[in-house]
Amino acid sequence: MLTLFRDIFSPPRHMILLVAAAWIGLSLAEKRAERYGVSKEDLNNAIFNSLIALVAGGRIFFVLQNLSAFSKSPFGIFSINPDLFDPIGGLAAAIVLALVYGQRRGLKFWSTLDALTPFFSILTVGIGLSHFAAGTSFGKETDLPFGIELWNATRHPTQIYETLAAFLTFGLIWLRKENPASGILFLTFAALTAFSQIVIQSFRADIALISNGSIQGQITAWLVLLICFILFEFRFKQAQRGE
Repeated sequence: MLTLFRDIFSPPRHMILLVAAAWIGLSLAEKRAERYGVSKEDLNNAIFNSLIALVAGGRIFFVLQNLSAFSKSPFGIFSINPDLFDPIGGLAAAIVLALVYGQRRGLKFWSTLDALTPFFSILTVGIGLSHFAAGTSFGKETDLPFGIELWNATRHPTQIYETLAAFLTFGLIWLRKENPASGILFLTFAALTAFSQIVIQSFRADIALISNGSIQGQITAWLVLLICFILFEFRFKQAQRGE
């Protein structure tokens, strides 16, 4: 019980960075929400509800997959330990809730994604900083002069690579003034983020491999990039037809 209270009232630094990034991202998204036909109230509600669904859904799915462990220590369900989290389950819950909310409020799908893009972009910056603070997503060993000492070795500063790439992506999407069609801003963000992951994961040491030695994360990023290009073409054609 004491451990649980200590976790609740002493959140780790990387969690604080994520919360700060979410707050900054939301503030920036609010500044341009009306440009995409989305009210600040709807934007706030969509993000707030989705974040709750993300956290709750991720924990619920993790608990369901590890019922035997939590049956022995049920108070562990309320721990803020980020390792007790199923990212796929959390993301699925957040997407479902966001879609339901958007449908009820009559929000346009692509325009809403454009309005949320600054939030997503700053959040990726926070993720990179949180990885650096926690020492996760660490790089392979290197002799380069800008390597960092981590886990008893000099390694590629992949967390810094990740953060700089996210900053650059944010700068590009924030400075972009006009888009030929709704959804292009979000797709640009998604494509640039996927491409940066393809490059950065080449330097990662804590990565999952598939049977032929390929990097699993890179394959996922390539698929995301391919989907983005297909959707780019789809949205451009719809814009030409005036849809």
